Amino acid sequence: MSDSKGHETGPGKKKRVFRKKGLSLVQVDDLVAKLRTGDRKALAQSITLVESRSPDHRSQAAELIQRVLPFTGESIRIGITGVPGAGKSTWIEALGKKLIKKDYAIAILAVDPSSTLSGGSILGDKTRMEQLAHEPDVFIRPSPAAGTLGGVHRMTRETILLCEAAGYDVIIVETVGVGQSESTVRGMVDFFMLLALTGGGDELQGMKKGILELVDGIVINKADGDNVWKAEQAKGDYRQLLHFLQPATEGWKTPSFTSSAITGAGIDDIWKTILQFKKETQENGIFERRRSSQAIEWMNQMMMDRLMNEFMEKEGRKEQLEHLKQQVRSKNISPADAIEQLFTE
Repeated sequence: MSDSKGHETGPGKKKRVFRKKGLSLVQVDDLVAKLRTGDRKALAQSITLVESRSPDHRSQAAELIQRVLPFTGESIRIGITGVPGAGKSTWIEALGKKLIKKDYAIAILAVDPSSTLSGGSILGDKTRMEQLAHEPDVFIRPSPAAGTLGGVHRMTRETILLCEAAGYDVIIVETVGVGQSESTVRGMVDFFMLLALTGGGDELQGMKKGILELVDGIVINKADGDNVWKAEQAKGDYRQLLHFLQPATEGWKTPSFTSSAITGAGIDDIWKTILQFKKETQENGIFERRRSSQAIEWMNQMMMDRLMNEFMEKEGRKEQLEHLKQQVRSKNISPADAIEQLFTE
């Protein structure tokens, strides 16, 4: 027997399920159905499934993503980075409060700095975005960065798709912003924004040229009170610098803004610019080409993860690796010799 979508049903069909500590038995069919209604608990369970490193969950996670894929791609994906102290979470909450008044459903994938001891989140963005967290049309998922490049979880791409399938039309990815390779973030969002502070020449000297060539917009935050004049000066400095750099998106002139999360100044103009960016890039085909390229990047990343996992799953491999590490630490062998043994024994 089969349902209207061609999926087999009935007593002869074994249902696909997964188990996760702390979760009840979940059927993938039921999970997909609940996701499509915007069920927040189902969304959280789905993200937990795709984030799981257990080999037992791999096929179920792949099936889940495949099943929701037709319902994805309609959102605008925004990446926000900036140095610690730039006020990213506060600014995102200010933007979010404006967007919910415009009837947008927002998903915020907020990545916390990770504890080097436990690997867990240190700050907790649900605490830092307390007002937004209580809004029914807002979903906030804090995850520990755990040392991943760009300060994003390794499965953020899948999480974006799950949020889109659940009906969220604005996806915001907040990064740690501590100097890791932000190209990881660039490779999964449409519009990439840098949140900066005032500081004029000092700020520009400390800013890597690479990050400026990745972003589609620069926002000078905390432009309020006595800081307004300094923020305007910094905006001009950035605008002048951007004139000499290759833009991140072909045909798009990277703008700079001043803004304040406290007063709300500048936020409406920034949102209008993001919508204009989406409109222009969709019309010239760059939007779809970027999404297609990102899908290939995603596949390459998953291939490397799969190769690493299968390599490490071989019996005795972890013990062999630990032994070789000890040998390298004690200077009995070189790292090159250790790798040679790892791949030949």
